[in-house]
Amino acid sequence: MSTGVRKEFDVSAIRAEFPALSRSVYGKPLVYLDNAATSQKPRCVIDAITRYYEEINSNVHRGVHKLSQDATHAYEGARETMQRFINARSPKEVIWVRGTTEAVNLVAQTYGRSHVGAGDAVVITAMEHHSNIVPWQMLCEEKGAELRVAPMNEAGELDLEGYQALLTDEVKIVAAPHVSNALGTVNPVQRMIALAHERGIPVLLDGAQAAPHLEVDVQDLDCDFYTVSGHKMFGPTGIGVLYGKEALLDGMPPWHGGGDMIRSVTFEKTEYNDLPHKFEAGTPNIADAIGLAVAADYMTKLGLDRIAKWEHELLAYGTELLSGLEGLKIIGTAAEKASVISFLIDGIHPHDAGTVLDREGIAIRVGHHCAQPVMDFYGIPATSRASMAFYNTREDLDALAAGIVKVQELFG
Repeated sequence: MSTGVRKEFDVSAIRAEFPALSRSVYGKPLVYLDNAATSQKPRCVIDAITRYYEEINSNVHRGVHKLSQDATHAYEGARETMQRFINARSPKEVIWVRGTTEAVNLVAQTYGRSHVGAGDAVVITAMEHHSNIVPWQMLCEEKGAELRVAPMNEAGELDLEGYQALLTDEVKIVAAPHVSNALGTVNPVQRMIALAHERGIPVLLDGAQAAPHLEVDVQDLDCDFYTVSGHKMFGPTGIGVLYGKEALLDGMPPWHGGGDMIRSVTFEKTEYNDLPHKFEAGTPNIADAIGLAVAADYMTKLGLDRIAKWEHELLAYGTELLSGLEGLKIIGTAAEKASVISFLIDGIHPHDAGTVLDREGIAIRVGHHCAQPVMDFYGIPATSRASMAFYNTREDLDALAAGIVKVQELFG
């Protein structure tokens, strides 16, 4: 760890802002390395949610009284914060959803249903999370379309030539991960988008694993849709964002019907509301939208460039440390990675390893990580996955390595 990074990025002070990181598990200090599944929440996010319920709890957009006006102001202010966080052109391009899974389903069931027909195709990649596979499978089955899968190599890197070869006139949309949850691969998304746009094909990026680690600029990327899950970027569960270019969102039909997504209703006809409300039927998740915006501001104040630099140091340190352990193999060795290390221990099932590590106070993720086709590609049922955030330390990774040695001794 360089002295320069220590001075500008005080991890000890940051950790003190996350209440869960101070707890113990089975009498051992918690070492939390499951951030790709969900991240811990800083006190400011927890306090923001509490303040909403204690001070301004009311429905939005519908009331003339003070509480409703305050709630609406906070809720729509949160949307503007998320607009700035991803650099969307307008708050109209920021749709509140429950998370990436709902965002992908929304696009598949609105844009997809309107533009994909029999004989058409949808392109995804070999490293997808299930939430960016199943909605497109469902659409293709319904429409008689083809689901095409762009290949990857043994390092877990996208085969760009193979991807480009799939981009024929039949393809109506590409959906791909910005960062792989199972491997940590950072995909060459700008090049992928440019290649698709050369053929007039829109691109959706699954940004669930990117937003906690990288600066996201949807205008610079020129993606057509982008998804964010709040609980992975230090915000609440059950809230996220779908970004879409305004012209595309304008042309898409609503997905859910109900209050707030309408301008007027008669028994004969309903006139739909303007963006973004057209896609936000019913009482929204007001408190958690506010909490997510606080999380985004928190990350912005820390500095997304500083976050990326620190996590890169952790990834390099952890990769070298675990690579030096006899009988351990890292799965996913792409040149460009976010802070994820998936690994196998010879002769030991990942579930057994995870159970022993848990008793040492070390939280990792074991299983197929909702990416079974990735496991099938490597011919394995599961991996152990350590995923770091900016509040993790070298000492956390030292504890992981020591824990793995204990696992090996126990099952040796």
